[in-house]
Amino acid sequence: MESSPVQCAEAEHFHRVTPVLESWALSQVAGMTVFLKCENMQPTGSFKIRGIGHYCQEMAKKGCRHLVCASGGNAGIAAAYAARKLGIPATIVLPKNASLQVVRRLQGEGAEVQLVGKVWDEANLKAQELSKRDGWVNVSPYDHPLIWKGHASLVQELKAVLGTPPGALVLAVGGGGLLAGVVAGLVEVGWQHVPVIAMETRGAHCFNEAIKAGRLVTLPDINSVAKSLGAKTVAARALACTQECKILSEVVEDAEAVSAVQRFLDDERMLVEPACGAALAAIYSGLLGRLQAEGHLGPALTSVVVIVCGGNGIDSQELQALKTQLGQN
Repeated sequence: MESSPVQCAEAEHFHRVTPVLESWALSQVAGMTVFLKCENMQPTGSFKIRGIGHYCQEMAKKGCRHLVCASGGNAGIAAAYAARKLGIPATIVLPKNASLQVVRRLQGEGAEVQLVGKVWDEANLKAQELSKRDGWVNVSPYDHPLIWKGHASLVQELKAVLGTPPGALVLAVGGGGLLAGVVAGLVEVGWQHVPVIAMETRGAHCFNEAIKAGRLVTLPDINSVAKSLGAKTVAARALACTQECKILSEVVEDAEAVSAVQRFLDDERMLVEPACGAALAAIYSGLLGRLQAEGHLGPALTSVVVIVCGGNGIDSQELQALKTQLGQN
């Protein structure tokens, strides 16, 4: 008897085990060994497929007939990719300023694309409305336990490759799904003592604001070029993670994130979004050394892992436009 596409797809994850590369160039800058966890090499171009793929597979088991996702791009591509693998239709709702290459990729995955509102929050309202239809399921880009469970696989892979824990782990925070998944993974493998440096760009720094206030804070608007970090309010789970692990919340300027994108392209021949540039800026801006000097990180730090989260909303033309906008030409 032949198995259905859903049954076949359940047998394996939709994400791949990504390389952990030691970066000579970034290690030179940091004065310590820098490992890159290359999530930009996922089939969907970003880490999102780990959690969203897992979530979509679980929803398919429960009889979901149509997936809907509001996204700045990367989550939508992950949802559309998972839907195609599962043989389920998908509708992806993007803000009207979504990049053309993201729209084309979504259509190439067979998804219906709707452009609604100025920011993700407005697109999300539309997705929630659509998900009330019978058999439709809303895919949160970052705020669900199944998504965090999927993202936790990243840390298991790190442990398998590195064996011993790194001195610190650097990642970018948007809605907080990656942070929540990484913290879950650190706890699972017994690495909860590893400090996490959570990077945001100013203008999309809802996590940093929440930490300072001790409660969730909603930003009035997203004023950063790092559109993939553009959630106005971080997931409550991300704030709760600060009670379980040592999390250092840091904010860089757009100019630092975009400069990091350019330097990373020159150093490693990989082009990533400004959202990912926010994490890389922890190395390129000298932030690691400052955190050590201020006593937030141990002085004998020997290695750090940077999660290269990737991203689809970038090409050489877009990078040039961002540099022009920020006066970096």
